[in-house]
Amino acid sequence: MRVYTILPQRHWRDVAPAARAAEAAAFDALMTVELGHDPLAPLALAALATERVELTPSVVVAFPRSPTTLAQQAWDIHANSGGRFVLGLGSQVKGHNERRFGIAWTAPAPRMRDYVMALRAVWKAWETRGKLNFDSEHYKLTLMTPDFSPEPTGLPMVPVTVAAVGEAMLRVAGQVGDGVRLHPLCSRAYLEQVCLPQMMEGMRRSGRSRLHFDVHGGGFVCTGSDDATVAAEMDKARQRIGFYGSTRTYLPILALHGLEELGAKLHRMSVEGQWDRMAAEVSDDTVRIFAACGTYATLPAAIEQRFGGLADSVDIHFPAGIAPGLAKELVTDIRRIPHTFAGFSTDW
Repeated sequence: MRVYTILPQRHWRDVAPAARAAEAAAFDALMTVELGHDPLAPLALAALATERVELTPSVVVAFPRSPTTLAQQAWDIHANSGGRFVLGLGSQVKGHNERRFGIAWTAPAPRMRDYVMALRAVWKAWETRGKLNFDSEHYKLTLMTPDFSPEPTGLPMVPVTVAAVGEAMLRVAGQVGDGVRLHPLCSRAYLEQVCLPQMMEGMRRSGRSRLHFDVHGGGFVCTGSDDATVAAEMDKARQRIGFYGSTRTYLPILALHGLEELGAKLHRMSVEGQWDRMAAEVSDDTVRIFAACGTYATLPAAIEQRFGGLADSVDIHFPAGIAPGLAKELVTDIRRIPHTFAGFSTDW
């Protein structure tokens, strides 16, 4: 199983040392998130500080950005890292698109499909020096002059993975994506019963192979040197589960486990602004539905039980102070867990 870890984003001077340490610990990929800070700049800094590790935002919010603008940012990181960049895309929900980014909302799954295809059209025009002529329902791109075209890289095309929760977006991820970024509020049952069948249907429609499709995540990892530290990490996951569970988009995931009433209560609390009280509504049993929990001694077995046979990669953020040698030993043990993904197929 492939193992990701997160990069610091607030202070850029912290990026290079953290990236080098993660590469030395045998992590497969370094990831960023789009929350309070830009997700792409730290990856550019990490590209110059590392030699092997994959670099990926998990995820960039797509629709507020022009496909051509994001294509250029991805192109430059990919080129300057020697082909180690993987673009993770997410749609975000309607309220954030309309009220935080100020853009019109349309059905996200068809729009994401067009967005991914638009990116590839731009990249292909740049790499082959061909004509840009992409016309879809959501994007029409027909102008690309030499002055605005970067130099061909001689590298494979940038892989694109798609964040997905609902069935329509899961099918889009399988149809046009090189992988999927599953939401942390995702159980093993939801992955097995809902996510994989829909993604496989998308792959069937486009003739894609599961061997070249990376299924990432679908839950949390809570670990530490002792039970008290694991409990503290579970409390962090509890807070996030409470926050995510308050959004009606994720109600089907809770419903699969008979937690509809919890979802309804969390939503009411969000409307009333009771954000600091949500975590108390999430039991330990609920946390364990969505998380692999265990001390360092039991962590590889806990991850295999929670994700094994379904996911290809997970992200782990070890508590501060872990010895570098122990981190590498744990990552190496987790990487021995069998998985299906055999590498991206992104030839031109």
